[in-house]
Formats: sequence, structure tokens, C-alpha cells
Amino acid sequence: MNVYPIPAFSDNYIWLIEKESQVIVVDPGESEGVLKHLKENELTLQAILLTHKHDDHVAGVSDVLDKYPQTPIYGPIETQSLTNHTVEEGDSFELMGETFQVFKTAGHTEEHISYLMGDNLFCGDALFSGGCGRVFTGDYEAQYDALQKFNTLDDKVQVFAAHEYTQTNLRFALSVESPNQTLSQALAEADKMRADNEPTLPSTIGKEKQINLFLKAKALDTFIDLRKARDEF
Repeated sequence: MNVYPIPAFSDNYIWLIEKESQVIVVDPGESEGVLKHLKENELTLQAILLTHKHDDHVAGVSDVLDKYPQTPIYGPIETQSLTNHTVEEGDSFELMGETFQVFKTAGHTEEHISYLMGDNLFCGDALFSGGCGRVFTGDYEAQYDALQKFNTLDDKVQVFAAHEYTQTNLRFALSVESPNQTLSQALAEADKMRADNEPTLPSTIGKEKQINLFLKAKALDTFIDLRKARDEF
């Protein structure tokens, strides 16, 4: 099993889950890079997983389907115009011999979901390294509740978030908590990885529990204040 990203737009990652020349694509916001990769590597597309409705996560679906029209597509109810398998909190399904568990992680959008495959978390825009998604719904409690779900996961779970926001998130964290050696070291590591054109993801739940102020927030009011401050950072 190999999980790796195809970069898209300025900072998106389209995650591919590959096993024995079969592949699952997570949140294809664009199609060109995905289709090129599948063709060049002679991979068989098994499914598409969607976490939420935003265009930078779903806009490539139609073009991929033009090439692979029988592809199963899983996603929340807010993406039902694109999917043939609508899933929700508590659902599970199998693909390529792996079990995917679904849980609702709303706040960024009304019906945002995340997928847990073994020790691999595909969380779209609900959780980033050092941060979380903007609460476009205005439902801060839903986003806070989603973070509490992530907090219950095992520390070794890998976090495959959908955007390369790590450096900005850590700079924000240091503006709130400084000096903080753990945050400073994490930012230095992220800076080096990006200078080498390497993704800072995946992170792990254990690491995020140390560096992610949103995940560490002990109360809803604290989270709201942090999120609003990050919006203006």
C-alpha cells in the first residue's frame, strides 16, 4: 500500500491510494494530473472518494468519469450530484481489500466527512497540519466537535490533509505561543521540506496534538477565538 499526492492548483493535494497497480483517488479538484498519472503508470482506477463539495476538491470528477465511466464515487450528501455512493457518519465500506470508516467532520461545510483507512486519515479541509479549515458555515461548534473526533484517534494515525498550509499555520501558532521550542522546531522542519519541494504531509495525530493549537483547544470559546484570529492572520 502506497499513499502519495498529486499537487494541484497552488496548494492542493490530491491523494492517491495505490495497491498492486490499483488506485483510489481522493478529492480530485482537477483531472489533468490525475489522468496523466494513471495513464503513464498503467494504473487501474478503483474508486473516487470525496470529502466535501468545494470545487477545488470535486471539479475534476466529470473529466475523470469521461475516461473511466464505471468508477464508484463515494461522498457526503452535499456531493450527491457527483456520486453514486452517498455515505455518512458511521458508514463503512471496502475497497481494494481495505476498510474505510466514515465520520462527519462538519464546520468547513455542512456535510464534510473524513475517511479512516486503518491508520490513514483522509480529512479534506477539516484538519490541516497545525490548523483546521475555515468555518464557512458559521457553525463553530460543529468544527470543534470534528476536532474532538480527531483527538480520539491513535497517535500513529497519519493525517493526509488536502492543503499545504503547514508553514502559515505554524507561523500563526508562534504568533500566539512564543517562545515555543516545539513549534519553532516544527516550522524549521517544514521550511526545509518546502525548500526541497517536499510535502509537509502526512503528519500524524500524535504530532498534531503537540503543534496544532486548534486540536489542543480545551473549550469552544477558545477555539472560536483562535479560528477568528487565524482568519485575519
